[in-house]
Amino acid sequence: MTSKDYRIPAPRPKIAEFEQPHTLPIHLPTPGETPPWPFHTIGQWKVDVNGSVEAWRHGFKIWRREHLIRMGYDDSQYRRQELQWSQSNYVHTQMMVEDRFFYDPVLRQYTVDKYLDDLEVRFGGIDSVLLWYIYPNIGIDDRSQHDLVNSLPGGVEGLKQVVSDFHRRNVRVFLPTMPWDNGTRDNGKTDWQALTELAAEVNADGINGDTYFSVPRAFRDASDQIGHPVVLQPETWPLSDEALMWNNQSWGKASTSVVPAVSKLKWLEPRHLTNVENRWARNRTDDFHYIFFNGHGYNAWENIWGIWNQLTPRDAETLRRIATIFRQFSQLLVSPDWQPYFATLQQGVFATCFPKEYLSLWTIVNRNEYEITGEQLVINHHAGTGYFDLWNGVELQPRFDSDNAVLSFNMESKGYGCVLAIKEGGCVEDLANFLQHMKKLTAIPLQDYSGAWKALPQEMVEIELTEPVKDAPDGMIAIPSGQFDFKVGGIEIEGYMWAGLDFQYPWESLPRRAHYHHMKISSFFIDKYPVTNTDYYQFILATGYYPDDDHNFLKDWVDGRPRKGWENKPVTWVSIEDARAYASWANKRLPNEWEWQYAAQGDDGRLFPWGNSWDAEAVPEINTRRHLVAPDDVDAHPNGASPFGVMDMVGNIWQWTNEFIDKHTRAASLRGGSSYQPATSHWYFPQAYQLDQHGKYLLMAPCKDRSGMLGFRCIVDRITG
Repeated sequence: MTSKDYRIPAPRPKIAEFEQPHTLPIHLPTPGETPPWPFHTIGQWKVDVNGSVEAWRHGFKIWRREHLIRMGYDDSQYRRQELQWSQSNYVHTQMMVEDRFFYDPVLRQYTVDKYLDDLEVRFGGIDSVLLWYIYPNIGIDDRSQHDLVNSLPGGVEGLKQVVSDFHRRNVRVFLPTMPWDNGTRDNGKTDWQALTELAAEVNADGINGDTYFSVPRAFRDASDQIGHPVVLQPETWPLSDEALMWNNQSWGKASTSVVPAVSKLKWLEPRHLTNVENRWARNRTDDFHYIFFNGHGYNAWENIWGIWNQLTPRDAETLRRIATIFRQFSQLLVSPDWQPYFATLQQGVFATCFPKEYLSLWTIVNRNEYEITGEQLVINHHAGTGYFDLWNGVELQPRFDSDNAVLSFNMESKGYGCVLAIKEGGCVEDLANFLQHMKKLTAIPLQDYSGAWKALPQEMVEIELTEPVKDAPDGMIAIPSGQFDFKVGGIEIEGYMWAGLDFQYPWESLPRRAHYHHMKISSFFIDKYPVTNTDYYQFILATGYYPDDDHNFLKDWVDGRPRKGWENKPVTWVSIEDARAYASWANKRLPNEWEWQYAAQGDDGRLFPWGNSWDAEAVPEINTRRHLVAPDDVDAHPNGASPFGVMDMVGNIWQWTNEFIDKHTRAASLRGGSSYQPATSHWYFPQAYQLDQHGKYLLMAPCKDRSGMLGFRCIVDRITG
């Protein structure tokens, strides 16, 4: 059969069309029976899907019809031309702005092309991106989710250029909103006002609702009122039923059952697209089978809060092939007549049919751990119909049995199949070239690609030793040499004990959360107190230091000098680069983390500098308000002294130590915790008061890295012998 031009018509189905065949999963009801909750699995492995599905489908059509009535369903948001791009948003990703492929801190430039080029090479690129600039650093000070936009390089104007750069590459942009952020600074606007205004200002396309079961209708109304409608994308399933009417997308988990589940949301509204995510997965086969079976999209999330979980070569190639087909036939995948569990001939093979006018598309998954060959589908044949194996890029020659066409094709272990039928009178634009492209794409079986996952190696940025001195410089304390058990763990909120989490010290083979290393510590001198505002002011007077990236630099100073009464408070709003500049001028250096911990802990493994029990008198009062208060003077809490007499190690301000870097992420180990604990959520940057804990602080650029609760102290190396 020769290729002809075919453009699938654009009009969307009206609500009455939802009475036609669809499907979902769980128990197989008898006709007329109302199906029970939950709606995301069709029984167990030994269920005869082919023999039971007609009764099941009949019951669920009745359930759907009633459910839409109870919802008072209105599909107008899916018919809006300006929002219909969401129905083919197949490959989405959540991107950390700290990713080094996205921003170059040396050149001080956004590198959107570098970021997108990498994704296109590895798995065929993305359709949309969520710019993640809030979590996990939010809560280290009182900057709210809305303030953090202004801390990005270039602020709002920089973000606007980033959105434009993504649009130039035909990638849509989502901004995040977080309902749990009610403990930081109050900006005087509702979230829906602030986010929709920002989206309009930077020309973003959507809003992602972190932890939302559904993004509230207030966001839809606000975006319409401002004249910049956006796609709303809540995080979780189940999306509250009525919210399906204005949440055009969602993102959530896949089913892992052997019999693929059917999406409740797509069953109710075939144009609702979910970007499935499985952020910690090392093998994404279940996810891909699920999205291929349902015609859903994927959240190709790899940089997870600064922890790199890259798609394996096999998974990346699988996603490329799925996305290639889905993008080509997107209009079929929203068919109101889609039929999950289309009958198959082979055990463990499951198919879905997406019919529309002259075309029908079958997406097929092989859940078996072995190759399936031979006859697969029996299709009611109409004279003049042509059949094509889209996955392998060839035309099929069916065996005809009465009024049926029996189709044969091969599917590899845990593999995929895709068939297109074109009735007489229909055609697909440039089908021959598409088949040729798919044939080339699938020439190498997926199983020939590596499925091995490896943690991304990490390096610790070396801190150069100072010129050693014999006697303690002014304001410094001698720390004797000794044997030390360096035992510390990361306090990241997420990540469990996955390989690749937290840091990789020079003696370790890969990053991990828990660290233990017995080591000999050489003697050194350490600042008795953190560097104060007076200390830093003397540095500026002596050198004229002023950073090129000056946003938030010494933000709490007035007219270029410390506020009156703040002279003896620790300096804050200094980046790690600002701290290093001071240390270099003072012939000092930042401490390695184990040196900081040894100076605070001594050799007895105590939990706090003063002992093993918390002492509220040894630290400043905890601040749970929505705004910062000034840190305490560095000498205000003598009870907090370490075994060596070092002061103010815990509970006043965080302190810079080592920087770690991998191919995608920079991060610093912060020690000591601070007095600021924003209330209302456990998602805020957690405290690390115990001496066997550290915080991992993602680094992007000085403008964003500087914090009102982050300072430093210095070390000088000592002549020994």
